[in-house]
Amino acid sequence: MDDGLTSALPASRPLWQRLMAEAITRPADLLTALGLDPALPALDAERLRDFPIRVPRGFVARMRPGDPADPLFLQVWPSTREAEVVPGYSTDAVGDLDKLKGGGLIHKYAGRALAITTGACAINCRYCFRRHFPYGDALASRGHWRATLDALDADPSIEEVILSGGDPLAVTDDKLAELVAALDARPWIRRLRLHTRIPVVLPERVDARLLGWLAATRLQKVVVLHINHEREIDDAVIRACAQLRDAGATLLNQAVLLRGINDSADAQARLSERCFAAGVLPYYLFVLDRVAGAAHFDVSDSQATALMQALAARLPGYLVPRLVREIAGRASKTPLPW
Repeated sequence: MDDGLTSALPASRPLWQRLMAEAITRPADLLTALGLDPALPALDAERLRDFPIRVPRGFVARMRPGDPADPLFLQVWPSTREAEVVPGYSTDAVGDLDKLKGGGLIHKYAGRALAITTGACAINCRYCFRRHFPYGDALASRGHWRATLDALDADPSIEEVILSGGDPLAVTDDKLAELVAALDARPWIRRLRLHTRIPVVLPERVDARLLGWLAATRLQKVVVLHINHEREIDDAVIRACAQLRDAGATLLNQAVLLRGINDSADAQARLSERCFAAGVLPYYLFVLDRVAGAAHFDVSDSQATALMQALAARLPGYLVPRLVREIAGRASKTPLPW
């Protein structure tokens, strides 16, 4: 994604912006940082231009040095398998483009709409369902959110606004505070939801300025995190989660079921337990969105079903996420029976 954050930033910028600018953006540098074989196969430079590697150094520090099968490493490593053309995998796996409105709004479901705030992320996960999204044509943050707010004004049935991207917390606090203040002024809007991975991969982003505008809004606040493996949660992430809760946010987690990363009942049970210990409630477990370049992460429905049966047998119900698939054109997420 073109996030405009790869150049050096002055020291006066917030710490989180400086850390984003210092993220690893070359496969060779990631291998060196982890003491891995420099000959480990990776996508060629031409293919990487379309979806480059990006991983914060703090997230790299949670990976096991010398282990090419580390579950955090596998989520960000640009495997040569991404170049495989697999039938049924497309560039718009969940039908976002068909539902895209002016102002970067995606309106799929009754009563709520999602705003594409930015194309920037702190980390580029290789299974990302928006890895091919045309962000240059559909950013809500353009023009001080004017087109987005106009679209919301035209449809007062929208009571919940979801900020997504990219990652909405890659946007500066001045811009986010401006948007949230405008949402506050529209009495029919009741809830604000943030879909973000940044408090997990870059917990320094949860600072006083972010917490200030988040705590000040009258809107009910839901922060949906994206955590796929228990080892993503370190002490800094736990502190960030506590601060978000203190600001009045309900914290949920939605994970993606990924082959070789979290596709066992043991891995999922540890993830749910670790999330709950950090004050985050397991919410959704998505089977893979069939986006081009990600087929090697797929887990069969039969394996997912068996995993959920084993998980339900060992965890209390509130720690068992809902296994779902997003199907383009459906009125809601589709639960998978198990």
